[in-house]
Amino acid sequence: MRRRMPDSRDREMLTGNVAAAWGARLAEVDYVPAFPITPQTEIVEKLSEWFHSGVMSGRYVNMDSEHSMLTAAGAAAATGARVFTATSSQGLLYGFELLYTIAGWRVPMVLVNVSRALASPITLEPDHNDVLAARDCGFLQIHAETCQEVLDSILMSYRLSEDPRVMLPVIVNLDGFYLSFTREPVELPDLDDVRKFLPAYQPTHASFRASKPMAQGIAVLGGSLYSYFRHQIQLAAENALAVHEEVAAEFESVFGRRYGLIDAYRMDNADYVLVMSNSFATKGRAAVDRFREKGIAAGLLRLRVLRPFPAAAIACALRGRKAIAVLDQNISIGFGGITHGEIASALYAERERPPLLSFIGALGGKDITIEEFDQILDDMQAASRSGETPPPRLLYTSTDQAQIDAFLKLAGKEVPA
Repeated sequence: MRRRMPDSRDREMLTGNVAAAWGARLAEVDYVPAFPITPQTEIVEKLSEWFHSGVMSGRYVNMDSEHSMLTAAGAAAATGARVFTATSSQGLLYGFELLYTIAGWRVPMVLVNVSRALASPITLEPDHNDVLAARDCGFLQIHAETCQEVLDSILMSYRLSEDPRVMLPVIVNLDGFYLSFTREPVELPDLDDVRKFLPAYQPTHASFRASKPMAQGIAVLGGSLYSYFRHQIQLAAENALAVHEEVAAEFESVFGRRYGLIDAYRMDNADYVLVMSNSFATKGRAAVDRFREKGIAAGLLRLRVLRPFPAAAIACALRGRKAIAVLDQNISIGFGGITHGEIASALYAERERPPLLSFIGALGGKDITIEEFDQILDDMQAASRSGETPPPRLLYTSTDQAQIDAFLKLAGKEVPA
């Protein structure tokens, strides 16, 4: 017997992982190929429990690896099934070639990535190098700050992905441990409302059927044909910017919650702006509130949709500020912060560009301290006065350095000067 689905008044304390599982359940997915990896495993464990108890219909299958998991997901999506799966960190990289393949097939599906820093050294804590390594593959990317947003973004992602103007797969990203295992109050939407917003998937593209043979992923001879197909993916991703706004407006009309391409916090008169993404943006909001209490006009711009990159919306939001600090939870070795470079590109066409500072922090889940936020503000104010932009700064405190020195001695390595 199927358990009663939630009504619009239900609120439960859910981890980010269980919120993701609820997103798949409410979307009434047809197929979940799965492979466990920390800190994502709770998602597929919960879905497995629901499938095997009869609460969910459809098919759940444990695969041999993330590579086979994504192969199965893409193939099932090509048949017209509504597909969901999830992974993390090394698992995302292990199946990396399939990301390009699935996007090239132009089949809709949702993949949740629970961010975890990449080896080596090995850690279970989060940063964003795993998901940002996939930014060029053709999957759209939505990054969530809260458990509620995880659930809601999955529902929105199916609408976005399945829209005939888009037909591209979507990654929904959440931070491992900081969000995946943190319980927050989450409103579980009524299933009838979800069905109103997200009807059963009716494929409009050609899909694999025994009765209608077709070719998918064919080889092309000559660069012109290949260029044509890649250009079509680019146009579809560009379409997703407008389609997302339509989906967001309808989601708000049904559920009362609004999600934009970007999320502005106390930005109306802000002189100094922090740019962040994912769950650590909550820490940024607290820092902004502290600065406001001191009479400093600070604000926060959270990057929510990273692919397609909403350059015009970002440039509009950052126009006329005294200084901007991008806090990247990633590092492109030999370059610096990934989103700092993308924000700089978005602002390049502006007539007046405020100082754009780069900070790299929270790598491997390291906390960002009050003192470090204070240092970011001090550097923004100094840059605003001088007009000069300092070099990128890696955030870690003297306490961190003491721990680093102790570890290097233990490992028999030279302690740097």
